[in-house]
Amino acid sequence: MSLTTEQVLRIAHLARIEVSETEALTTQAHLNGIFALIEQMQAVDTRGIEPMAHAQDLGQRLRDDVVSEPDRRAAFQAVAPETEAGLYLVPKVIE
Repeated sequence: MSLTTEQVLRIAHLARIEVSETEALTTQAHLNGIFALIEQMQAVDTRGIEPMAHAQDLGQRLRDDVVSEPDRRAAFQAVAPETEAGLYLVPKVIE
């Protein structure tokens, strides 16, 4: 698949992007290069190959799920203007 300059200009118009004729030619070359690469990748026979989530088969290192900071909720709420049932009360904004 390859695009013509008119198609590039139409796409730019639909996207509300102003491009000059020279920019359209440059963009056309870039897009046609991308389409050529996609065609090459689609030509590769991938039957029998299992899909992968990542290019490298690595496991993620996870740290232990432990509390690392002290609970300071009571201290923070002690200095708050108003709290109720562990929640901060704020003035109503929407009438």
